[in-house]
Order: sequence, then C-alpha cells, then structure tokens
Amino acid sequence: MSILDILKPAPSTPEIQDPDAVNKHYKYWRWRIFYGMYVGYVFYYFTRKSFTFAMPVLMQDLGLQISDLGILSSILAITYGLSKFLSGILADRSNPRYFMAIGLILTGVFNICFGMSSSIVFFAVFWGLNGLFQGWGWPPCARLLTHWYSQKERGTWWGFCSSSHSVGGALIPLVAAFCAQTWGWRYAMYVPGVMCIGIGLFLMNRLRDTPQSLGLPTIEKFKNDFPSAKHSEEKEISVKEMLFKHVLSNKYIWVLAISYFFVYIIRQAINDFGALFLIKEKGYSMMTASGSVFWFEIGGVFGSLAAGWASDRIFKGRRGPINVLFSIAVIFAIAGLYLSPAGMVILDYILMFTIGFLIFGPQMLIGIAAVELSHKKAAATSNGFVGWIAYLGAATAGYPISKIAEIWGWYGFFVALGICGAVSVILLLPLWKIKSNPKFTSQDQTAAKLEPAGSAADPVGTVETVKAMKEE
Repeated sequence: MSILDILKPAPSTPEIQDPDAVNKHYKYWRWRIFYGMYVGYVFYYFTRKSFTFAMPVLMQDLGLQISDLGILSSILAITYGLSKFLSGILADRSNPRYFMAIGLILTGVFNICFGMSSSIVFFAVFWGLNGLFQGWGWPPCARLLTHWYSQKERGTWWGFCSSSHSVGGALIPLVAAFCAQTWGWRYAMYVPGVMCIGIGLFLMNRLRDTPQSLGLPTIEKFKNDFPSAKHSEEKEISVKEMLFKHVLSNKYIWVLAISYFFVYIIRQAINDFGALFLIKEKGYSMMTASGSVFWFEIGGVFGSLAAGWASDRIFKGRRGPINVLFSIAVIFAIAGLYLSPAGMVILDYILMFTIGFLIFGPQMLIGIAAVELSHKKAAATSNGFVGWIAYLGAATAGYPISKIAEIWGWYGFFVALGICGAVSVILLLPLWKIKSNPKFTSQDQTAAKLEPAGSAADPVGTVETVKAMKEE
C-alpha cells in the first residue's frame, strides 16, 4: 500500500438504521474527532511558532539582524499560504485522519532539522519545508467541521476549534522561551519537534473521515438543518468545477480573501514582532515580553469563541457584522499599544489581550464565511484559497513590515497596521447582510420548484425520517 492509498477518502458504508444507535455514534464521534483535531492543531502551532520565541537568543548567538529574521518569517508565510491552497484541494479529496497526522509529523522533523543548522541558507530551506507541511493542518479541520457540524451550530464549533491555535500560540512562548533560556535556542526547536511527531501518531488513532464512512447519515439529515443548496451539497463534483465554479469565479471568495490579507498582516505582525517591540522600545525582559504574546493568544481564544457564538446566536449565522465590528475596534487597540507608556506591564498585557480578542474574531469568521459562500464539497478548497491569500499578508508582515520598522521606526510599523485595519473594514462592509451565496440559493430554489416531491434531488422521507427518529 502506497501513501497515496492511505490518503484516499474513506469509502461510505451502509447507513445504520437504528435511530438510537445513530444518536449514540454521532455523539461519540463528534466529540472524539473534535478533541482530536483540537489537540492536533494546538501542536501545529508548536512547530510553526517555535522559531519566533527562539529569535532573540538566535539573534544574539549568530549575529543576525531583524530583517534576516523577517526573511525567514516571509518564507514560512509564503510556503504555508501556498500549501494551504494546494492542500485544500487535496484535503477535499483525502482522508483527514492521515492527511493531518502526516503533515504534523513532518513539521516536527523539519523543526529538528532547523535546530541542527547554523546558516541562513539552511534555515530558509528547512523553514520553507516546515511551512509547506504546516499547510496540511487546517484544511482537514475545515473538511471535518463542515461534514460533522451543521450550519446553525458551525460558528460555535468552528470558534471552539479555532481557539486551538490561540492555545498553541499561548503555550509555545512559555515552552520555547524556557528551552531557549535554559539550554539554548536549538532546544526551542528540538523539543516542539519531538512532541509533534508523537501527537501525529495520536491523530492517526483519533480521527476519522466523513459520517458516511462510519455508516451515519449526513449532518444535514441528522440535524434537519439543510442549507440553501440542499439539492446539490452531497453530489460529488469534479476538481475543475470545485476550483473554477465555486472558488475562483466566486466574487465573495475574492472579497473575503483580500480582506483576509490585511487581517493577517495585523495578526502576524503583532504575533511575530510584538514581543520584540516591548523589548526594544519599552525595555522589558525576554520572559516578560513573551508573556505579552501569551495574553495576545489567550485573547484570541476568547475572541474566537465570542465571535462564533455571536454570529450564530445574535446574527443568525451571518458572519459579516462581527467581522466589521471587530475590525474597527482593533484599530483603536493597536493605537493604544503604541501610545501606552513604558513600564506599565499590566496595561500592555491588557492591550495585547484585546488585540488578540479582536483580530482572531475575523481571522476565524472569514474562514467560515468562505466555506458557507462556496460549496460543501469545496469546503477545504475555499478555506485553503482564502488562507493562501491571508498568508501572503502574513508574508508581508515579515520582511516588508520589518523593513518599515527599520526605516521609519516603530511609529511607521504601527501606522502601517492601522491602515491595514481600515482597509479590511472597507472590504468587509458590503458583506454585512450576506449569509449564503445568492447565486446558488436562486439556482436551488428554481430546482426545487421544477422537481416534484420524491425526486432524486429530494427523496421522499429525508426530513420526515429524521423527524421520526427524533420523536422516537
């Protein structure tokens, strides 16, 4: 058996007919898959952000400049972003059980290789390869979240799952900074690498593919929560149709992608250079400054949860209002961080928490909106595409933003982030009222009028069967 055979989607099995068994299995597998991918993505962040917190010691030991490190940050962002797009296409046609696990194991391997290197060339090679397989992390999660959780609950579940990278981002500065200070920067790469190899094996044990592969009905049938495109969501589509019809020719995907670009500049710049700003400009120690990133990520946890809950409960599945409101507020929080006086550590921690809370809201909801304004069978592809554009923004937050900081100082750095926030607000405003793609909605409403009850598109008993199962 080749690795390509392992990555093939799991085939569907005969559907379980016992309603009690369906309820029991769905409850069990939804929680098992959720905590599996949650833990897995926490550790993807261990191997993605390990270098960030080894950076101050590495600069001192090897005499590198901030722009040198900005180059490495940009390389990771470019390879990771491109990988998110390409792996999104693959993930829609793959088994997430192995896809996500293999990617995590390889990121661990390349972190270890990075720690064994000493030249900027090898740093660039291994960090680029790390980025390539970092892209194997989220697209399988997008596929699993779309197939195991229905639209009316997806914002909340997606928000919980998205908090995993904030948890990982909050823990890795503590792990990496401790390793770097105690044993040297190389161990800040070795330790996360070894841990991720072990968690990759854990993922192979925990995850599974679609509900149908376990003999369960689709999530829409189980929850009686059919989206507007219910007539075609389960029909298999070709890669060409998936990519060109539902992603590249979809105007909503492009608006979301470009806004994501600017959101990610803010997120990545604060994450990568926030601690360095506090060290250089406000005189904090490395551990104190790294603690600010911990609070940035904790803010992200609460921001993701609040944004997902509010978009589900307050705005009834519309993601646009939260995206706009959070993007406006983050501009003021960024200004506050720059203007706060030196020495007020608690205030800076609160501001970092607030920025994390506000930026991780749209960071998470833009990804959901891309899935919901596309097609269920193109969930990972649409999410991967906007993620690719987002990480071009993250790449911009590497070398270009670091050069702004070198030339115009930290004032120029924060002005650039404020401009990015304003542009994202302008782009997201037109999507305020959009919940699903009107083009696909109108097509499905027309199809529904033309198709008699009991046709192949709407088989007799689909909804009624689910209602009966619930009544029993």
